[in-house]
Amino acid sequence: MMVSTTNEIAGYRVVAHLGMVRGITVRSRSVIGNVVGGVQALFGGRIDAYLSLAETTRRESFEHMCEQAAAAGADAIVGMRYDATDIMDGITEVLAYGTAVRVVRE
Repeated sequence: MMVSTTNEIAGYRVVAHLGMVRGITVRSRSVIGNVVGGVQALFGGRIDAYLSLAETTRRESFEHMCEQAAAAGADAIVGMRYDATDIMDGITEVLAYGTAVRVVRE
């Protein structure tokens, strides 16, 4: 599945717009993750405990979006974006979304 944050893919022409697709993942930090993250925050710099959670959550939402696009018959997604919302303290929703399209090589 080709995915682009722009509205086009170089070397391809969009021949069909299949609609918006999205992937949503909701995650919470564990008590241990919060403790480790808190300790790392005391020293400043990169907080690996939260970075790993953020990467995993984005990857999952991206994969769900691609699965939805494939089920719609798409071979590409254009205009892809991420959005994140704190649902409540320690619980975050990550949304990956874009437009599912069919493309042909130019």
